[in-house]
Amino acid sequence: MEFEAYAARDGLGLGELVRRREVSALELLEAAIARTEAVNPQINAIVYRAYDQARAAATAFASAEQPFAGVPLLLKDILGDCVGMPTRLGSASIPPIPWPADSYLVARLKRAGFIPFGKTNVPEFGLPPFTESKLYGPARNPWDLSRTPGGSSGGSAAAVAAGVVPVAHANDGGGSIRIPAACCGLVGLKPTRGRNSLGPFIGDLMSGLVAEHVVSRTVRDTAAALDATAGHMTGDPYAAPPPAQSFLAALGTPPRKLRIAFTTKPSIGPLDPEVIAATEATAKLCAELGHEVEEAAYVLDTATAAPAFFAVYAAGLASTIDTVARLTGRTPAPGDVEAMSWNFYESGRAITASQYLSAVTVLQQAGRSFATFFEHRDVWLTPTVGQLPFPVGLIDTNDPKATLGDPRIVGFAHCNGLYNVSGQPAISLPLQVSSSGLPIGMMFGGRSGEEALLLQLAAQLEVAQPWSGRRPKLD
Repeated sequence: MEFEAYAARDGLGLGELVRRREVSALELLEAAIARTEAVNPQINAIVYRAYDQARAAATAFASAEQPFAGVPLLLKDILGDCVGMPTRLGSASIPPIPWPADSYLVARLKRAGFIPFGKTNVPEFGLPPFTESKLYGPARNPWDLSRTPGGSSGGSAAAVAAGVVPVAHANDGGGSIRIPAACCGLVGLKPTRGRNSLGPFIGDLMSGLVAEHVVSRTVRDTAAALDATAGHMTGDPYAAPPPAQSFLAALGTPPRKLRIAFTTKPSIGPLDPEVIAATEATAKLCAELGHEVEEAAYVLDTATAAPAFFAVYAAGLASTIDTVARLTGRTPAPGDVEAMSWNFYESGRAITASQYLSAVTVLQQAGRSFATFFEHRDVWLTPTVGQLPFPVGLIDTNDPKATLGDPRIVGFAHCNGLYNVSGQPAISLPLQVSSSGLPIGMMFGGRSGEEALLLQLAAQLEVAQPWSGRRPKLD
């Protein structure tokens, strides 16, 4: 299948071709492999290839009614647990041992017709919002190879933006779906807490901060993928409110007149003037579409919430590294991981059980406070990130003093973490473009369980200000 024909369709479009037997699953896979080999030397998005495993699955694939029948898929090297493939979390401390079974999410993606054929680049342990691990090297943004595609789902976002796949697995513990989507000009939805299961290997990560989903080029692919993966599994510690109908079906109904608040005030750190202008333009577009738009900002008590957030994150990292050490029989040492990871690990190891539970309580209170902001408004519009994508190499994770609390990191991540704390859904849309041609993502957040409303608004905006015609140019 020629690249232009392959890249012109989203995931549902490619699945339709397979269902109509106009192309085979193997032909789609070979197109994805060819694109990988053509562009990956430039973007370094794919770090593990499972071509033979995928070819066997594609050859045996029987055309059926799956929405993504035979569509190639890339899995993130964090939580993208797939039988026969390693999951290394971007760290040389984790050996490349093939996983014995699929996670529930990956199994559901396969049942929807997807065929996984590789793993994507991540920062070590998914910590910073850029993708430059010592193990894999930096992933690069297809829109500007000197800049980051974001993180921690940076490899997934770069691969989708470069036309390798229409959809890629991603997850989000503080913006890791939405930030790369913004950097790479994609749709990135962080679902409601508990919408997608983390089982069977994990019940909960960092007291509910982490959510699973995908990055994609179209709103309908994002909706259909959520239909494929959503649903409580026995033993899951959280459960999202069941939707009234399928998320894809919800796109057939335009959103009601919404009460949309927006702000261009920085949460932490300054906002780029182009980001401010983009947000104001998006608010104007929403008003022109008939929505009630007002300027309003939620003010987070960062003096209390930020230390609690970092405490929970650091304890989570310490648990991960200690678990790896126990399984490998090796005591952790500074040289095993990057300096940023080690520094964060040491702070996490110092946190007592009492301090951890106190931090969780602080975050729960902050999440409850943030949720009340939506009692008198339906949607909150903000920029997804505070600045344009970083230059690659701006922050050295191997600097002995490297810290996740670096003001450049915190300011870039902007207010993404609020939705991880509260568990509410939020979606980044590639509605704006900088003067230099870089995507500028706009984030729309909503009440818990209201992904359908956000997707309806996203679909309306996708028609009003289309982004499908914008593609990065790679040799």
